[in-house]
Amino acid sequence: MEAKLTFRIVLRPEPEGGYTVIVPSLQGCLTHGDTIEDALKMAEDAIRAYIASMIKHVEEVIDDSKTLESMLSLEYA
Repeated sequence: MEAKLTFRIVLRPEPEGGYTVIVPSLQGCLTHGDTIEDALKMAEDAIRAYIASMIKHVEEVIDDSKTLESMLSLEYA
C-alpha cells in the first residue's frame, strides 16, 4: 500500500550558485541543486532515501500535511 506524504522544503540561493534545499521536518535532510528544477529533483531523492532509512529503523514517519505555516517580519535596530 502506498501512502502520499507531504513535506515542506526551503530552497536557499547560494552565493556561489545553485540552491541548498532543507527539509525542516526531517532533521539533517538537506541537498543541493544547480537550478531550481535540479534542486527539487534532488530534494525528492533525499526525502525518499531519508524515509527509507526511517522505515528500516522502525521510526515513525510524520509528514507536514497538517502543519500550519506563516511568516513573521520584524524590524529591529
